[in-house]
Amino acid sequence: MAYGFILDDHTSFSAWRPLARQCFLADRAPEEIEWRCASAETTLFDTPLVAPTPKAVAQPPVLRSNCLALLRSILRHADQTRFALAYRILWRAQTEPALASIATDPDIARALYMHKQVREDTHKMTAYVRFREHGAAQADRRSFYAWFEPDHYVLPSVAPFFSKRFVDMDWVILTPKGSLAWNGETCAFSPTPCAKPRLSDDIDQLWQTYYVSTFNPARIKTKAMLSEMPRKYWKNLPETRLIPQMLANAPARVAAMAAQQPRPAPAFHHRLQERRASAFREVHRKPTE
Repeated sequence: MAYGFILDDHTSFSAWRPLARQCFLADRAPEEIEWRCASAETTLFDTPLVAPTPKAVAQPPVLRSNCLALLRSILRHADQTRFALAYRILWRAQTEPALASIATDPDIARALYMHKQVREDTHKMTAYVRFREHGAAQADRRSFYAWFEPDHYVLPSVAPFFSKRFVDMDWVILTPKGSLAWNGETCAFSPTPCAKPRLSDDIDQLWQTYYVSTFNPARIKTKAMLSEMPRKYWKNLPETRLIPQMLANAPARVAAMAAQQPRPAPAFHHRLQERRASAFREVHRKPTE
């Protein structure tokens, strides 16, 4: 008999927690529990899984706040072994209360790395989602769509950010891992995978014009740019199609800037300087003057 559970890929910490508690109260060690993702490939050798039965006198597990926060984070990761790792940390933390603070421990080191990836994925989504207007505006609200491809299951984590920042418009964010939809009052999450739509609007050209106008060819740091905005995000950003041409033209633009003769200050510049100097003298004038 094999003990364990088959979990949906979107299973969150709040849904996993009672199952882990059930296993713990049944006194089942991590190696006795199998955690399977529903999307994982099945084989003829996979045995049916049975949920363990808790013991009546067992004490529930106790975790410190930093350990709870770490488990909440890694269960947003896409690694299919995340549930097993989380239960192993929960089990060990009962006899090692400070486990989550030991960064050199193999389980914690792996969990911290997964936490870092989830945090970066969350940040990238809040930075690189681009909305396009969809349909005609109704009343005082407009409707927008966006497409993003997150690496992990971070949609519920970013929902508060988008709900607060774009509260005055209706929007839908579509991803291969589900969607978020805001109607001005509630933000609904759906785990159903979405197909990439064909989205564009008149603002794309305006945004590209602004992006080009703010580009400084004398301050190019290609490695830093790629570190902050990896190429995998470029295909869904309207401005990135301009980057290769801007980089190619940068040396010529820098040379032209260096060769340009200094221009005199605008006509009002001297008057403004005199006005400021007069105001300064007035403020610092001695009382006896």
